[in-house]
Amino acid sequence: MDPTFASYHIRKWYAQSDETLVNETGRPADGEPVRKFVIACAVHNPYAGQFSEDLSRLIDDSPALGAEFGRRLLDLASGVPIQSYGKSCIVGVNGEYEHGNALLTTAFANPVREAIGGAKAWIPSTGKRGGPGTEIDIPLAHKDALYVRSHYDTVTASFADGPDPDEILVIMAAASRGRLHARLGGLTLDDMTGEDGLT
Repeated sequence: MDPTFASYHIRKWYAQSDETLVNETGRPADGEPVRKFVIACAVHNPYAGQFSEDLSRLIDDSPALGAEFGRRLLDLASGVPIQSYGKSCIVGVNGEYEHGNALLTTAFANPVREAIGGAKAWIPSTGKRGGPGTEIDIPLAHKDALYVRSHYDTVTASFADGPDPDEILVIMAAASRGRLHARLGGLTLDDMTGEDGLT
């Protein structure tokens, strides 16, 4: 298939957002609402139906893909600061889960970090194989300090027409803050003093 973005054939881009004003028991937000954002794209999988030791056709241009995800994520957030993030993939049934992971490596993730700013922490990740409409839970954690418990959260997403059997859905999610009324203790942002955001 002919490339539509860098060396990738991207069939479609997706975007979704939501805003939570009240928690599950009806208590109004303790501060700003939680805004969550999801950007995804359906990419043709050049390795569908075959095994290959070399996955460079997915990996080599993933920095450009990550930069585009970062740009689109910021556009969707429309100036709302991003505090947490996560990444995921759904691989069409003719592919391997490994194919999706090849598009989520550090080469992809670092340009997203740069676009968001700061973003020192490891990006939580998940993925699976499935067909159109498959739901996926994308884990979230604080972008600078993985162990800030208040920011452990999840975004659930599905895409009605993807992935096709020979596609991979690449997915990035983000949130504007931690959970409403988080009250389970643990480290807070004020506790984080190390340069790596993890001490």
